[in-house]
Amino acid sequence: MQDEEVPESELIRVRRDKLARIIDLGFDPYPTRADIDQTIEDVVAKYGGKSAQELEAEKPHVKIAGRILTIREFGKTAFLVLSEKTARIQAYCRKDALSEREWLLYQNLDAGDWVSVEGTVFRTKTNELSVKVQHLNFLAKALRPLPGKWHGLTDVEQRYRQRYVDLIVNDDVKRIFETRARIVRYIRTYFDTHNFIEVETPMMQPIAGGAAARPFVTHHNALDIDLYMRVAPELYLKRLIVGGMSRVYEINRNFRNEGIGYRWNPEFTMLEFYWAYADYKDLIELTEDLLNGLVREVKGSETVTWRGAEISFRRPFPKFTMKEAIARFSKGDISLNGLGDRDNLVKLVKKFGEHRPVTADGTEPPKGTPVPEIASMNEGKLLAELFESIAEEHLINPTFITDFPVEVSPLSKQRRDDPRYVERFELFIGGMEIANAFSELNDPDEQARRFQQQVSERERGDEEAHRVDDDYVRALEYGMPPTAGEGVGIDRLTMILTDSPTIRDVILFPLMRPR
Repeated sequence: MQDEEVPESELIRVRRDKLARIIDLGFDPYPTRADIDQTIEDVVAKYGGKSAQELEAEKPHVKIAGRILTIREFGKTAFLVLSEKTARIQAYCRKDALSEREWLLYQNLDAGDWVSVEGTVFRTKTNELSVKVQHLNFLAKALRPLPGKWHGLTDVEQRYRQRYVDLIVNDDVKRIFETRARIVRYIRTYFDTHNFIEVETPMMQPIAGGAAARPFVTHHNALDIDLYMRVAPELYLKRLIVGGMSRVYEINRNFRNEGIGYRWNPEFTMLEFYWAYADYKDLIELTEDLLNGLVREVKGSETVTWRGAEISFRRPFPKFTMKEAIARFSKGDISLNGLGDRDNLVKLVKKFGEHRPVTADGTEPPKGTPVPEIASMNEGKLLAELFESIAEEHLINPTFITDFPVEVSPLSKQRRDDPRYVERFELFIGGMEIANAFSELNDPDEQARRFQQQVSERERGDEEAHRVDDDYVRALEYGMPPTAGEGVGIDRLTMILTDSPTIRDVILFPLMRPR
């Protein structure tokens, strides 16, 4: 790719000269529309399976447009490879078939330019599907040349910074985002056909609620108040349940002012939905049905390959309590009996714990970095930290983890048989949390008490502790029926289904540090 510090390089100057000559030929340098009757993708789909003889007999006439990827000239003939999305076709130009003006236009074209062509579809002697061009028109000049080499680790950051160029030259990248669109479309259709209503909730909120996360802060000038970018839509969606909308969902953008890593981006997309009269066990059934159907729709199979591992979405998915998972994946170092004593939990976290959050420079600290301020952690947080350190990375196939401590679940209903734990699950795939679900707490007095407990956590230095939302408590005082709710990470799910190693690969414009 050309050096960004030299915008008027020699190659760019040559292209500007060509654009001037194209204008002198009478072509509009930036026309308002293109005269086409179908896309390149349509032509390939319609005629790609036909033989040379069939095309010769039919002589289909088409008007198409695309970006020139390559130009090959052979005296008085030339081949332009045109691209649109992931479809490509060859445009065959002959000097004696074009007007003098159009041939001169061709002579001033470069790889990267946009053109439209009109002609008949045929196959060349090498059996290449092509369009025999009768008319050639100009649409836009690429003043900057396309990169000769864009693949490889040395170009990864440039690919994210200039995604538009990445999309031009890498069809695999286009396919990732086409797959992402199919994932979102399937999810939306699934919930629409299951009688859920799609809604929209505020992205700027007076209280950052619904998740334990650090928010972005902005200021509203007219109202002269600070607002927070949404960390989760949860509390607003549950207000709708109070209002009588018994099944709601939102495909939402969330913003968390935290670190950046292979599975974290400050701006990300989630599906979040709430279902009145259901509990978290109902959501386990729904989640299995949703994901099994989604994978079969997108991949045509119940299995996918991600980073060399085969992942099966065959139902039912395995289930472990948090303690069972710790004991199972500690390879005999920890027993279930050893997870009920706080002093022992402190020792175990000091031995096995890892500092998960990223550092100030946006990198993840090495494994084994001690967790800070272990002594100030409550028993539930110690258990959750131990789970993250020992078990999480081993949960490659879809696996439900249940029985979370109440201390790390301020919005979830407690288990009747053991109030130390809540009716909650998280779904892990590929060693990452993909979904989080609760039987929702609907007792306003208990919710107020939990909020106050979070205030105490914040006073002890936990910046991610949940803030008090008095209006949400007021909403619960109007009565919320038994309800189950769940959030599903669209970005991480797309990573799994497209075999993408980082979240940046599945977000079109990931946040990058300025140069």
